Amino acid sequence: MTSNQEISSTITFDLAAYLAERQPQIEAALDAAIRPGYPDTIYEAMRYSLLAGGKRLRPMLCIASCELIGGSADLVMPMACALEMVHTMSLIHDDLPAMDNDDYRRGKLTNHKVYGEDIAILAGDGLLAYAFEYIATQTHGVSADKVLQAIAHLARAVGANGLVGGQVVDLESEGKPDISVETLTYIHNHKTGALLKACVVCGAILAGATAAEIEKLAKFAHNIGLAFQIIDDILDITATQAELGKTAGKDLEAQKATYPKLWGLAESKRQADKLVAEAKTILNEFGDRAQPLQALADYITDRKN
Repeated sequence: MTSNQEISSTITFDLAAYLAERQPQIEAALDAAIRPGYPDTIYEAMRYSLLAGGKRLRPMLCIASCELIGGSADLVMPMACALEMVHTMSLIHDDLPAMDNDDYRRGKLTNHKVYGEDIAILAGDGLLAYAFEYIATQTHGVSADKVLQAIAHLARAVGANGLVGGQVVDLESEGKPDISVETLTYIHNHKTGALLKACVVCGAILAGATAAEIEKLAKFAHNIGLAFQIIDDILDITATQAELGKTAGKDLEAQKATYPKLWGLAESKRQADKLVAEAKTILNEFGDRAQPLQALADYITDRKN
């Protein structure tokens, strides 16, 4: 049974106000993290995609997770920025002709359309390398072993056991009519979910979370990561290019397996809602401190892009 206090807390939390406070902080931190330099072209290319806007969901999740454990936004901001650098790298590379071959991202021309494929690849490489340097050199007030633990978790999420592995299976599955739900779920748990989980887990690690707390947050993140991708699949069919900020209908064009293709739109939305509801329940024991993460989980299924 839900208590009156819990109902009151849920009603009074204002996600819009939380986002309005955090987004400018994140944007300013990202701008300061990578300043123009020499060679001009590579710094311009890195900043072009990193500062192109977007929801900043990953830094938000990292900050909210850190705060849930008792840390602060300042403490975890270098990690939050690094996570957005890694995410931006994945978008730059994902848009390349050899991958998903897209011309638009966040309503702007993709990196390779502006700077060429060679510079785009190097811009992604530069962001990935700098992300780890930034965590190591800019994280203060946290013990070295916790910083190392967080770096190791993020590295695993990006590599062959995470994002890279998921992308490989995704590419190998294109055009095949018999892709199972299990294979599709593997792809998205790794290609999308691993980095989203890293956002939540790394924020908690740096705040000093216990192993039990990390386990609960990892389960929460697993659910919202999969829900995020299901909604992405739905939006690829239902949203316009203007709403998405990228080419709509790309999954259908590439003959990719998607959740709507396997389940239909209504069942896909039901499954996403179920995953988010379960995720929020996992955090109930944290009380009011879980409100930002729970609200961000709802945002994942309610979003329009």
